[in-house]
Amino acid sequence: MKTGLVLEGGAMRGMFIAGVTDVLMEHGVTFDGAVGVSAGAVFGCNYKSHQPGRVIRYNLAYCNDRRYASLKNWLRTGDVYSETFCYHEIPEHLDPFDTETFRNSPMEFYVVCTDLRTGSPIYHKCRTGDADDLRWMQASASMPLAARVVKIGPYSLLDGGVADSIPVRFFESIGYRRNVIILTQPKGYEKKKNKLLPLMQARLFRYPAFLAAAADRHERYNETLGYIAMQEEAGTALVIRPPVPLEIGAVERDPIQLRRVYETGRAVAEKQLDRVQEFLASAKATE
Repeated sequence: MKTGLVLEGGAMRGMFIAGVTDVLMEHGVTFDGAVGVSAGAVFGCNYKSHQPGRVIRYNLAYCNDRRYASLKNWLRTGDVYSETFCYHEIPEHLDPFDTETFRNSPMEFYVVCTDLRTGSPIYHKCRTGDADDLRWMQASASMPLAARVVKIGPYSLLDGGVADSIPVRFFESIGYRRNVIILTQPKGYEKKKNKLLPLMQARLFRYPAFLAAAADRHERYNETLGYIAMQEEAGTALVIRPPVPLEIGAVERDPIQLRRVYETGRAVAEKQLDRVQEFLASAKATE
């Protein structure tokens, strides 16, 4: 039975994911595959490249570097997070992404993007961790209003969370029957309708299907949480989530806050480690 790791997004709430996944990597926990959305994609890729510590390291190093994320970037290019700095300078030079390990790892890694023309999710399998794969990761993490549309081949893409925030059903559909799901909101959270929808409608008016997906995202998200609860009760999913709201900015410059959320993830993972290992061992025992 294939075991999967499902990683929600949430901008810098993703530091919680980094804390959890670092602990799992450090303890040798492996999965047959992972799927990441938005921050879950750009941070989660380090699981396949087996680079614990990389996410917190480069975020602490560059959180106050205006080349990384800034209003100036947005005004100049349309991207708060610089495409050149985040997806070239850092992974190629400043804190290299281990493409060789990524490519050779047997673990599958998928990212989710939203097709602007259809409003539907696109699930892309990243095989090599090269510049093309990083482009898909960038598209998955490109938040509406904070980033330009990312064009890849025939597709115009933005944040995968708009179409499929927690892609557990997708992973089940391709054979991942036991999944560890890392969420970035606490138990009991209920998503509300996006208050920025009018601004999105003004900027992305050429993409009505995308806007329709954004308008009812909260309903699909909350329904998915209900589905995950049923899977958890059935024993086919194990959910890791923060104990309280993380309360961190989408573009966080305070290294203390980044470290706090990261350490929260580590603490939760340490407490859940035995459960995770038992859950995965039971999945393998049923093969």
